[in-house]
Amino acid sequence: MDLQDLWFVLISVLFIGFFFLEGFDYGVGILAPFLGKTEPERKAIISTIGPHWDANEVWMITAGGAMFAAFPHWYATLFSGFYLALVVILLALIARGVAFKFRNSETNPTWRSYWDWAIFIGSLVPALLWGVAFGNLSNGTPIDANMNFTGNFFDLLNPYSLICGLASLSVFVLHGALFLSLKTDGVLRRRAEGIARKLWVPAVVVSIILAAANYLYLDIFTKVGVNPGVIPIATGAALLAAGYFVREKQYGWSFVMTGLTIVLALVTFFWFMYPNVMISSTDEAYNLTVDNASSSDYTLEIMSIVALIFVPVVLIYQAWSYWVFRKRVTVEAPLEY
Repeated sequence: MDLQDLWFVLISVLFIGFFFLEGFDYGVGILAPFLGKTEPERKAIISTIGPHWDANEVWMITAGGAMFAAFPHWYATLFSGFYLALVVILLALIARGVAFKFRNSETNPTWRSYWDWAIFIGSLVPALLWGVAFGNLSNGTPIDANMNFTGNFFDLLNPYSLICGLASLSVFVLHGALFLSLKTDGVLRRRAEGIARKLWVPAVVVSIILAAANYLYLDIFTKVGVNPGVIPIATGAALLAAGYFVREKQYGWSFVMTGLTIVLALVTFFWFMYPNVMISSTDEAYNLTVDNASSSDYTLEIMSIVALIFVPVVLIYQAWSYWVFRKRVTVEAPLEY
């Protein structure tokens, strides 16, 4: 494996880790105003992700930084072409981060309700738009011979990408409900378990629609034929297994299955993309690949050394933080952080 391939894999792993962890963060933020009937209940729900949300977003920042350094042409084309969409995501994440800090600065119920809805919007928007973004990467975007994006914002809002957005949103909300079933107790736990049973069905329905859309919009038939392969089939099986474990009231295993669904879906995405990093809908010859979009070998060598030193430290710290805040949360005893 050469350095270009290695860094494609590492960036893939960073995005996979980000969506696994931030996926349930988004789900909790979306569900908080509805599962929490009172202010103490909403505070308890939000406290389940309070110590972790910012560390989870480090995965996204690291993936973007690694893309900038390892594949500058990929970074430049993606961030310029998806500029408005990424700005909307950024603004939503800023509002969400501010809301986590500001909601407890006043005891006024109206003040806290305002920031609770900011958390809701700041979770809903990126949960939807990340799916839209990855849908466009799968389907291809207008890119010219100079690696410049030649479309506009509304080109990104095509039927296939919107289906991808609904799929990511539905799975993340289910993932968040299952996380709450493991992190809360008492009435909040029962509500989380109940909503998880209801959310599984729409998640499966949207995922089936997405599976059909893949054959309609993408060139899967050309690449693999009718049978998509073991990993995509395992992705669907994991989501179905999540529903089985929900019915059996084995919520820990169900959470594992939704997490596995997210992981395998992204493995499928990067597997089908390789060796491309961005597909040109204008001309296949204009595709950005791991070869024509990468930095020099010297840059990749330096990055590899830095990653070898610091990535294990970050992983150990984040694992430690989850261990420290592993206890269940109740309305009477919200998590203090």
